[in-house]
Amino acid sequence: MREQPSERIAGDAIKAWQLTAHLVALIPLVLGIAAIIASNYFDFISYWIGIGLLIFTVIEWIITAFVIPNLRWKRWRYQIYDQEIYIQHGIIIVTRTVVPMIRVQHVDTEQGPILKKYRLSTLQISTAATKHEIPALLEEEAANLRDQISELARVEQDDV
Repeated sequence: MREQPSERIAGDAIKAWQLTAHLVALIPLVLGIAAIIASNYFDFISYWIGIGLLIFTVIEWIITAFVIPNLRWKRWRYQIYDQEIYIQHGIIIVTRTVVPMIRVQHVDTEQGPILKKYRLSTLQISTAATKHEIPALLEEEAANLRDQISELARVEQDDV
């Protein structure tokens, strides 16, 4: 069996994923509080629905903000070779993907507001069949990898 890839994504990926989880948890948290308040004024809204929503939200929030980002970061690895890209990710089910350079059509970097805050970018590798991504790389590293993969894919195309 092949060894796992050696390169890791940026450590700030954990912070970015935690911030995303905090923001996503705000919506059901506000809805739960609104349901509890509304239950005092309307008979058809149960107080327990709001309490249940709040309990579920807090449990989900703890898991997605404090447990999953650390596990995701530990599993995410990648390796760029001359003829292929090797990507590993997953928490419970670990997926290892090998993308041949000859199949690479184009490479992009993407950066949303949360990644921008931490100076991170996501590298997207497109083939005819699908897209593969390496999330939360340092901006400069993502740009360098984009250029490196583009050059290696071009060389592979020329060799055929």
